[in-house]
Amino acid sequence: MSYRGNNFNANLNNQVPFATNPYTSAASTVHGRKSGESEFFHSFEKFAKKIEDLTDHPIVQKFVPYTPAIARFCIVATFYEDSIRILSQWPEQVVFLSHYRGFPHFFVVVFLMLVAVLMMVGATMVLLKKQQIYATVILCTCILSQGFVYGLFRGSTFMLKSFSVIGGLLISFGDSIVKNRVTFGMLPELTSKDGRNKGYLLLTGRVLLVLMFITFTFSKSWFTVILTIAGSVCIAIGYKTKFASIVLCLILAFYNVTLNNYWLYSTAKRDLLKYEFYQNLNIIGGLLLVVNTGAGNISIDEKKKIY
Repeated sequence: MSYRGNNFNANLNNQVPFATNPYTSAASTVHGRKSGESEFFHSFEKFAKKIEDLTDHPIVQKFVPYTPAIARFCIVATFYEDSIRILSQWPEQVVFLSHYRGFPHFFVVVFLMLVAVLMMVGATMVLLKKQQIYATVILCTCILSQGFVYGLFRGSTFMLKSFSVIGGLLISFGDSIVKNRVTFGMLPELTSKDGRNKGYLLLTGRVLLVLMFITFTFSKSWFTVILTIAGSVCIAIGYKTKFASIVLCLILAFYNVTLNNYWLYSTAKRDLLKYEFYQNLNIIGGLLLVVNTGAGNISIDEKKKIY
C-alpha cells in the first residue's frame, strides 16, 4: 500500500489391556486410541454444529441478506482508504518515491494518479458486483505494483498481509460466480458443470486469506494462538469452515477494535494503526463471505456430504 511515514510496518486414554497376548494388547490399545479420537472429534463436531446453528436464529437471519454486501465493503474498504491517503498526502507520496526511491518525477505523478483512480474504480466495481473479474485483476495489480514501487516486498509481514488481501478478493470473486457456466468476453469459462473451477478459486482464496494469521499470532496469548492456528488450518483444508470462520472473525474483530483504534491517536502512530485496521477489515470481510457461502467444492466439508 502507499507510503505511511517511517513505519510500514488431550491426552489419549491409554488403558492397560486385560489380555496377556502381546498382539491382542497392541490391538486393544490401538482400538482404544481410535475410539478416544472418534469421541473427541464427535464432541468437537457437535459443539461446532451448535455454534453454526446460531446463524440460523431468526434474529441473525434478518441480517443474512445484507451479509455479502457488508463483507464486500469490508474487503474493499482498505482500497478506498489508501486512495484517499494518496490524494490527501500527495506531496509526501511524491517526495518519498522521487527522493527516497529514486523514480523520475513524471513516472511518480502518473503512477500515483493511476493507482488512486484504479483502486477507487475497482473497489466500486466489487461493491456493485459489476465485471468482477476485471475488478479483481485491477485491485490485485494495484497491490502488487505498489509493493514493488514502494519497496515493501522486502518485509515478510507486508507480503503475507498482501497475499491475504488478495485472498479476500478471490473469495469475493468466487462468491460472485453463479453455478451455471459464465464467460467474460474472450476469457475461458470460469465454472464447469460441477463447479470445480469455482471450488479451486475459493480454495486458493481461503489459503491466501489465512496467511495473515501467521503474523497476527505474534505476541498474543497462548489461548489465542491455539485458536488462531487451529482455525486457520480448518479454513485452509475446508473442515468445519463455517465454525472456524466465525471464531477467527470474532477474534480478529476484537483485536482490531482494541489494538488498532487509530481514532484515539493524532500522532504518526495513527497512520500505522489505520493501515492495520483496514487491512484486518479486509480479512474480516473474507471470513464473513466464507461464513455465508461455505468452503466450496474443494473442501473436507463438501466431501463429507458425499461420503
